[in-house]
Amino acid sequence: MSQNIVELTNITKKWGIFTALDNISLNVRKGEILTLLGPSGCGKSTLMRIAAGFESASSGEVTIGGRNMTAVPPEKRPVNMVFQRYALFPHLDVFDNVAFGLRLKGIAKSAVTEQVNAMLNLVQLQDFSNRWIGEISGGQAQRVALARALVNRPSVLLLDEPLAALDLKIRHHMLEELKRIHTETGTTFIYVTHDQDEAMILSDRVVLMNKGTIEQIGTPDEMYGAPKTLFCAKFFGETNLLDGRVQDADGSGAVLSLPVGAATVGTRGLRSGSAVHVSIRPEAINISAATGTSESSNEAVGKVEDVMFIGSRVVYKVRHAEGTLLKCQEPRAAAGIRFGVGSPVSLKWDPASVVVLAS
Repeated sequence: MSQNIVELTNITKKWGIFTALDNISLNVRKGEILTLLGPSGCGKSTLMRIAAGFESASSGEVTIGGRNMTAVPPEKRPVNMVFQRYALFPHLDVFDNVAFGLRLKGIAKSAVTEQVNAMLNLVQLQDFSNRWIGEISGGQAQRVALARALVNRPSVLLLDEPLAALDLKIRHHMLEELKRIHTETGTTFIYVTHDQDEAMILSDRVVLMNKGTIEQIGTPDEMYGAPKTLFCAKFFGETNLLDGRVQDADGSGAVLSLPVGAATVGTRGLRSGSAVHVSIRPEAINISAATGTSESSNEAVGKVEDVMFIGSRVVYKVRHAEGTLLKCQEPRAAAGIRFGVGSPVSLKWDPASVVVLAS
């Protein structure tokens, strides 16, 4: 039996001559947190709304729990959706907002009370049941919206940019809460965001979207450590992107000619003389005091142009003699920042940290 709870097959969505989604196929595994990530306008919210039934696809099929839901209206699909603006009822208190869906179903009063109290306890709002929506914070309102969606016990919970209106500290706290609630309920989450940090913190798998297509799918670690395309490397975290050329290649790897010197990689299948893009993450570059001007493979010498102190880490911008700027970072040393602006430094990296990208 398939472990996929949602299957989107050949989904295309067009508005006139504009194609918002171009033949998307995607499976969502039961019990996972799958995040749709990408810039504004890439199609991620449209894809979620098609899964929920709020939008119809121009072509393609939506299957949920093994049933074809393509023509089924949203209120009859086994999903619930949490929106960015929460859509709570201001004339109802917290308890009645959460109870609203259950009462519509005609569930007995005693059962409603029991289920709502259990859900408020899950989202840690048991002491706020009599508060009006206008009397609680944004983070608490988001938890009310979660409780209202989960109390109906959906097979899939859809969350469309649910934390976008919250400040950074509350957003990180809510991400921890979402992970806890997911663990306790086992509900499948499909989460939409444009924020890479949210995707990395929360997800089991990430679907990176670009211009109505899927760019790459993988775990957060795979997306960050092994991006397959230039777009993925740029979007998923800070990195150094360099254009170069294959100097020599054989069955064991290749030697690349980069603007900062030579780099060896274990990537196979490269052709001598071909152009390449490479990504080297800042934390993969080790910085030390320069002892000379000569450079070996996987090494660059330059001068510190800028230093950024970011709490537990220090980011250095280093200008190579040929003009290329490289970023590297390290944990803040016990003695503080090790190199100041103008310091001559040597940068070295492991060949395994050089990722060759498709265009």
